[in-house]
Amino acid sequence: MKGLILSGGKGTRLRPLTFTQAKQLVPVANKPCLFYGIEALKEAGIEEIGIVVGETKEEIGAAVGDGSRFGVQISYIEQDAPLGLAHAVKISQPFLKDEPFVMYLGDNILKKGIKSLVEEFKTEQPNSMILLTEVPDPHMFGVAELKDGKVINLVEKPKEPKSNLALVGVYMFDSNIFEAVNAIKPSWRNELEITDAIQYLVEHGYKVRPHIVTGWWKDTGKLEDILEANRLILEGMSGKILGIVDETSKINGQVFIEKGVKIKNSTIRGPAIIGEGSEIIDSYVGPFTSIEPRCKILRTEIENSIVLEGSEICDIGSRIDESLIGRGVKIFKCPPKPSVYKFMVGDQSEIVLK
Repeated sequence: MKGLILSGGKGTRLRPLTFTQAKQLVPVANKPCLFYGIEALKEAGIEEIGIVVGETKEEIGAAVGDGSRFGVQISYIEQDAPLGLAHAVKISQPFLKDEPFVMYLGDNILKKGIKSLVEEFKTEQPNSMILLTEVPDPHMFGVAELKDGKVINLVEKPKEPKSNLALVGVYMFDSNIFEAVNAIKPSWRNELEITDAIQYLVEHGYKVRPHIVTGWWKDTGKLEDILEANRLILEGMSGKILGIVDETSKINGQVFIEKGVKIKNSTIRGPAIIGEGSEIIDSYVGPFTSIEPRCKILRTEIENSIVLEGSEICDIGSRIDESLIGRGVKIFKCPPKPSVYKFMVGDQSEIVLK
């Protein structure tokens, strides 16, 4: 099998952060989301991977390279415009040829990976296998309707969903999917929808196998989902101290402190990760916080947040919570200025200054 990772979206829901970087490279627990997908495919035994790229192709290419660091071979497939998931499959046919493949959305993370799912697909040999999970807001996703355990209908972002089973961003196909993507028409969004392509398979008698995902899955397209994925991954992380922690500091719980980190007169409560070369001074870093390399946290309290590489946060008077702070950001409080008052006061007034 081959792998196809879609990494061409603009990430409009994460602006302004994604004005300057690809959404698939936003880190979760100090690792870009895209890397989780590559590692999941590698773990499942898939070593030939095509990455569909768009406007951020240079940034994606610089981060991933030829795939040797992951033990895989990476090819890049350019998509001129975001014309839908099925369009991405269509333009990838020269790379995929007639081989079955896994399509993995580059901003998705599955806790348990996909190894067992790939093995199931190989054993059962359906024409397609789709992963589903129950969600509270199905109108935000592609939704599948099942009857007696079989897929009967799929709709992209329905106004009135007929089930709460959302399509997880991992799909498996054999070469019959190319018949489908070449037959369907663009939707009202002017996109070739993968739900329409799978519906074509259903209606033309191809075997589409549903699989209900157990364990958590996250589409990290929104801030709250990135923070939740960060929390979930940190919960499973083991603590390790490779940096320097002075005698006045306290480390509680599972905290991964990378090389070159300096912790001075501070408290770190895990689960948390502090990236290489960062400094934490006179500060509190609370649970579910990821701080990337070469950051400086000075006289500040922060928790349940992600701080990207090279940022500085100094002298914040109150706690930072549920935040995603970009690369090279500086947040600090201005020194107090001399107070100057100017008045024009009417007769018989009373002014109290505190």
